[in-house]
Amino acid sequence: MKNEMKLQFSAVSQNESFARVAVASFIAQLDPTIDELTEIKTVVSEAVTNAIIHGYENNPDGIVYISCTLEDHIVHLTIRDEGVGIDNIEEARQPLFTTKPELERSGMGFTIMENFMDEVKIESEKNKGTIIRLTKHLTKSKALCN
Repeated sequence: MKNEMKLQFSAVSQNESFARVAVASFIAQLDPTIDELTEIKTVVSEAVTNAIIHGYENNPDGIVYISCTLEDHIVHLTIRDEGVGIDNIEEARQPLFTTKPELERSGMGFTIMENFMDEVKIESEKNKGTIIRLTKHLTKSKALCN
């Protein structure tokens, strides 16, 4: 069975925890492991924080969009903004790279996403925004397989 949800919210840091909890609540129906749930929540936090801090440069007028599709124990997440875009995606994917060192950003957001998810695709266009597509294959629960 396929199930889908969509969210949009103001690009303010207070909404990062809302996004994390909303996605976790939605995927709970697939009975993920604690580790899988933690990894997905972390990835949502990283992507949403990137949209707010880097995409919109802390402009509260921006909107962050999330869609999540569940199908056959696979989670497909899309997190999108309409902000400034990423100049060089390959450079941005490098561990420790950050465009905001003054904010003490670690530059590990994309590295974390790539380690916790099975697939990460990044699309970005200057002054049009960024789309991050994430896929995670969940472990099938024995209770659900009976």
